[in-house]
Amino acid sequence: MTFLAGVIPAEHASGHILILPSTNGPVAVSELAAAWFSDIAWLREPSRSSGSRRQAGARFRGMAQPDTLVPGVMRLGDGHIATGPFEVGEAHLAELEISAAKAEAYSIARGDGLRDVRGAAPTSYDDRDGIARVFPHALPQGEELRIVQWMVAAARKTGGGVLADGRQPLVPDAAASVNLSLYAAHALVPGEVLPMLRSLIATADVSAEQVTPDGSPRYTLVGSTAYDGSLVIDVERVDRVPRALGSLDWRSYGPFAYRMSWMPADPYELELEHASGLHVIARARMRASLARLAVALQSRIAGILVDDGGFIASPEEMDGRNSSTAGGASGSRAWV
Repeated sequence: MTFLAGVIPAEHASGHILILPSTNGPVAVSELAAAWFSDIAWLREPSRSSGSRRQAGARFRGMAQPDTLVPGVMRLGDGHIATGPFEVGEAHLAELEISAAKAEAYSIARGDGLRDVRGAAPTSYDDRDGIARVFPHALPQGEELRIVQWMVAAARKTGGGVLADGRQPLVPDAAASVNLSLYAAHALVPGEVLPMLRSLIATADVSAEQVTPDGSPRYTLVGSTAYDGSLVIDVERVDRVPRALGSLDWRSYGPFAYRMSWMPADPYELELEHASGLHVIARARMRASLARLAVALQSRIAGILVDDGGFIASPEEMDGRNSSTAGGASGSRAWV
């Protein structure tokens, strides 16, 4: 099946296609890219031709030509470029099982027109991102692999999708993004964080604790359940923060990282593109619980939340995670 036929020009149709839903307005693709790559720049910014010119003649009275979207070209990494956006309608999105009224697509390929050199065929086709499945004969490597990984992460973040080599669909499950990290200027001791975790899992406790040579606390808190796995909080002072924070005022975050993660009953399922039903149900509950924990912690010490794709997590995203659980049910505590 040929996807996006007539949407992507032929000269760009064989690139990797990133599809980003734009129902709520244009997508800031450069911000998504800047979270992963340091040398992002528009070589030619996208624009729209004027649609105000009216056609002459009585039969065209009152009719205006619609705006025409002129794609731009963005440098992505050392040797690749992204061309777009190209407007995608609801019918094409439905073919890819993407739930959106409209989207913007970008074609990503080498800037010199050559094809990337790829490695060997995958030895296993079970990976969370589905990359081995869509590249069954030769895996991307180097910068191409990083670009494909970024595309999948961006698609998961926005509820979009990817067409590998312009033809192999990959639509990651947005609900598979569970883990969060808070970067803040304040260092809380275990006794200040533990009650927040115990409000979700009553049996949570301190798993490890120490003081670093510079006097900063470093500790791990774990809350385990009988059915849904464990929530883990790792706290430490870090020398580096995610690239996505580089565009913000440094006073809005800090060097203390509060990494909040979920460890399911069967950790192997974290590596599967399509996990079991029981895993998905537990993930939904713990995803909501972890979001509540992250919001509570942020309300206490401020800072910036970053999701497991390396992107800044907005308050709206946290509200969405907090309000959606398996089967539409929600609760304030996990099963223990």
